[in-house]
Order: sequence, then C-alpha cells, then structure tokens
Amino acid sequence: MTELVLVRHGETVWHVDNRYAGRSDVELTDRGHDQGAQLARWAADAGLDAVLTSPLRRAHETAAPAARAAGLTCRVDPRLVEVDFGQGDGLTRDEMREAFPDALEAFVGCPASHPLPRGEAGEAAVARALPVLREAAEEHPGGRVLVVAHQSLLRLLLCELLEIPLDRYRTVFPRLESAARTVVRLDGDAPPALLALNVRCD
Repeated sequence: MTELVLVRHGETVWHVDNRYAGRSDVELTDRGHDQGAQLARWAADAGLDAVLTSPLRRAHETAAPAARAAGLTCRVDPRLVEVDFGQGDGLTRDEMREAFPDALEAFVGCPASHPLPRGEAGEAAVARALPVLREAAEEHPGGRVLVVAHQSLLRLLLCELLEIPLDRYRTVFPRLESAARTVVRLDGDAPPALLALNVRCD
C-alpha cells in the first residue's frame, strides 16, 4: 500500500489573468513561493519516502523546498510535464474564443478527446504520466511519495485511477488548489482509493 500525495504547483504570474499554462515555463509569484514554503513545513514531518516533480520550474520550485525539508533529493521526471495546450498556451479563454471559437467549444465540451489546436489529447497525457505513479508505488511499497505537477495532468490522472471518463476531468475535479494536497492510495491489485482532496497546508 502506497500513498501518493499529488500537489499542483504554487501560484504563477499567469494566474491573475487565468492564462492557460501548458509547456510554457511560467514563474511563480511571491505567493507561489510562500505556498511552496508552507508545503515544506508540512513535508518536514510527513514521513515522505520520495519527492517527484515535473521539470517545469513552477513545479520544481514548489517541490524543492519540500524535498529539502524531508531530507530527500527532488527527482525530476519529464513525464510529469503539463498537458500541451498547443495554440492555446499562454492565452485566456476570451483570446481563444477570438482565435479558434469552434475548437474551443469542442475542447470545453470534451477536453480530453478534443484538445486545443496542436495540443495533446488527454489519453496521451495519461499514457506518459501514469507509469510514473505506478513505478513510484512499486519502488516505495507501504511508503508515501510526494508528486508535484500540474492541474490538468493531475486531474486526468485522478480520473484514470478512479475509472472516471477522462472527458469529465474538468467537471468532476473543477479545480486543484495551488500547493494543496490530494492523496491517492495504491494497494496492489485493489482499486485505487481517493483519501483526500485539496487539503491546504496553511
């Protein structure tokens, strides 16, 4: 039995305008760094066995203080990078509506199976990232692993683990709060269990 603590990175400079941040390497705000520090205070006595993170700095800079507080090395895994939003990356919903209204409408209705133009389908994102979680559970049986990544990717992974259709990831999980903890238990062949959702560290 392994507990995976899934955490979305801290607040970024694109949060204010609600811009879609996919593969762009967006910086954390001061508040985002504070959220990372709060996560580190939790991590200090959380009994973590490993810390995994996306290579994008908003995730890595959220994860690194937690790893240090737990006396661990932060392990970067490129498979944990955010979903690629293609031509939508860096745009607001209003800007997308101007640029490609039909594609946006399809995405809003079925975001996993109708990605934004030149973007990544939900199934493809799950296919690359789910093995990271499975490997972590195999490497740390009975342990607790912190995984710091991105909102869309984590919501897709939650749906896959809990046998929820991927196109429902935005409705079933409307939002993962910045630096909040969502905990999933993997226990061999037993169905995964959701133990906690959006637990804030402050």
